[in-house]
Amino acid sequence: MILKTDCRLFPGDRPCIPNKQEGIKCDNCNYYSPVEFKILIIKLDAAGDVLRTTSLLHALKEKYKTSHITWLTKRNSIALFKNNKLVDEVVEFESPALLARLQTEQFDLLIHPDASPVSCALASVVKAKDKRGYTLNAKGKVIPVNDDAVEWLEMGAFDEYKKKNKKSYQQILHEIAGVEYKKGEIIINLSQPELEFKNDFRLKNNLDQYKHLIGLNTGASTRWQLKQWRAEGYQELITKLSSQKEIGILLYGGPEEAGRNEQIKSLFPNVIDTGTSNSLREFFALLDLSDIVITGDTLALHAATALKKNIICVFGPTSHNEIEDYGRIKKVIPEMDCLTCYKPVCDFVPNCMDLISSDDIYSEVIQLVNNFIDLV
Repeated sequence: MILKTDCRLFPGDRPCIPNKQEGIKCDNCNYYSPVEFKILIIKLDAAGDVLRTTSLLHALKEKYKTSHITWLTKRNSIALFKNNKLVDEVVEFESPALLARLQTEQFDLLIHPDASPVSCALASVVKAKDKRGYTLNAKGKVIPVNDDAVEWLEMGAFDEYKKKNKKSYQQILHEIAGVEYKKGEIIINLSQPELEFKNDFRLKNNLDQYKHLIGLNTGASTRWQLKQWRAEGYQELITKLSSQKEIGILLYGGPEEAGRNEQIKSLFPNVIDTGTSNSLREFFALLDLSDIVITGDTLALHAATALKKNIICVFGPTSHNEIEDYGRIKKVIPEMDCLTCYKPVCDFVPNCMDLISSDDIYSEVIQLVNNFIDLV
């Protein structure tokens, strides 16, 4: 048999790309790349969490240079990995063949950084020589499988530990995985068609008339209501920004923000609405138009970070310390003792988002804009 089934390019059920494009067979192939170390990453949670976990890939590839990385995630996060050359294969959690595959395939390293009983059950059945993160024990309880995973588990169990934590999520993630943390970036690689989609929107909306484009991501996860800044705050901010004629304002959001963004657009016709029904990749491409992105702690924050935007982020119920700023994120944090409460709803009056004024955000925007001018 001339097939080299250990090659990372061998798909098993169809011709590989070199064969399809160039007619090359295994016995005379310059693309042959044997898989010497197999890594499985299980990360199923919200898309924003999945996206920021891609920051781990740089360190993994540096430590395990000939590794083959498989990433298991939910269907709604599959698009995050488009054009990501550091992940060899993305496996869909909803696949009916998933369990059979996990019980058959052998990995050298499993990384599972979540304490979710659902994904821990999967981690428990994976055949791996080394496991890092979390699995289930015989009683169905979540347990850490390495010492470096204990701290994150305890932070999830005790609010006091969560509030005291000063480490970023990325640092904790790297410690769990057992690799050196060098502030590797979150990964989004826009394709050529996506860049063309972005530029078509730029031309259609005459965005080149502005020196600076400010993106307002008005929503956030429905799990925590106060991850998103108040609608009135955005309206006050737009009023202030409208006096700066060189600044264009873009609205971003998903289906949940349709009503909010429509209301803002009706009050401020000159604001450019990028739409709330874009695909995930279209959203990323349009977000790339902005020079500055204003958002809460949500998917747009991690996407804008990956796209290397200047960001102004408002924080309330979630930990601002866990957000790696990469030198590009201005964190707006109200003065309240109850921050990092992780409460889904809040009955405090005023609440944390009420205490963030439009003046707070406006001053950060102007400071960034002035910095742009100084750099020219």
